[in-house]
Amino acid sequence: MARIPDPKRTLTLRDVSEASGVSEMTVSRVLRSRGDVSDTTRERVLDAARKLGYVPNKIAGALASQRVNLVGVIIPSLSNMVFPEVLTGISETLEDTGLQPVVGVTNYSPEREEAVLYEMLSWRPSGVIIAGLEHSDASQAMLANAGIPIVEIMDIDGTPVDSAVGISHRRAGLEMAAAIIAAGYRRIGFLGTMMPHDHRARKRLDGFEEGLAKAGLTLADREFYSGGSALLKGREMTAAILSRTPDLDFLYYSNDMIGAGGLLYCLDKGIDIPNKLGLAGFNGVELLDGLPRRLATMDACRYEIGRIAAEIVAGKHREGVIGGEVVELTPTLEPGDTIRRA
Repeated sequence: MARIPDPKRTLTLRDVSEASGVSEMTVSRVLRSRGDVSDTTRERVLDAARKLGYVPNKIAGALASQRVNLVGVIIPSLSNMVFPEVLTGISETLEDTGLQPVVGVTNYSPEREEAVLYEMLSWRPSGVIIAGLEHSDASQAMLANAGIPIVEIMDIDGTPVDSAVGISHRRAGLEMAAAIIAAGYRRIGFLGTMMPHDHRARKRLDGFEEGLAKAGLTLADREFYSGGSALLKGREMTAAILSRTPDLDFLYYSNDMIGAGGLLYCLDKGIDIPNKLGLAGFNGVELLDGLPRRLATMDACRYEIGRIAAEIVAGKHREGVIGGEVVELTPTLEPGDTIRRA
């Protein structure tokens, strides 16, 4: 008769072995997905483990391999509706690989990124997915010497440590400028949050100004805010810039959240959108589907970025190649209802 485990004692392979009636070695093979085990035996072991509430000790297994089956995912924010979709792409892709994503948030702080990265690498993960190409010297050194697949995501305008998956934000800014100019707008303002810490927004602004310069134009005004994105902040920033420069005929926002707030402000004030004033944001978030007007935006390929980054870490992308890849995706301009038809 199998003994009943003491609830105050940590469960072991022996407990699962006794509950399932197979050897500890067979239990280990099943739980580590290693070796040739029959479907009947595998199900018996997994059923026993589930009923006992047994969780394998990954640290013990890592002592031999020097790696745990974790993938560190480091992102700047969870509050702006952008990164949850990236995380969905990562999580769904890793689901059947045996790898588990673990998320750290930096709040756009290089110092915080260093601390999060140090902590994650100390657990010897199987890979790291990290937002952006700009890091402190210490973070750059840790990434370069980690000895595991590193995938920098969201941006390809720069030199990655290992692999990169994202879009060219400079090119996105150029394309938005071309669309706005083609629609006949000339007095253009830019509104951005997390400036200057959001390097991708900065690169879009650089590309946008380059596009304006090609047409002999410059930004008529700009409104920056160092905090995060919110509908209320978008309303406040829009009120400020229009109060200061009332003859603007277009507002380009660094993201959809403040752009949506700006749109709501303009509609509340009875401003003729898009004839008197045009608006555009960036990211293509689902929030826009519930607005009275469809804000012009550009899809940032968030899910695809997460999916491909996870494939690279897991060795599932491009016939098992792990590392050294740069994958550029192409965002799509969605003119919505806030840009005049050219």
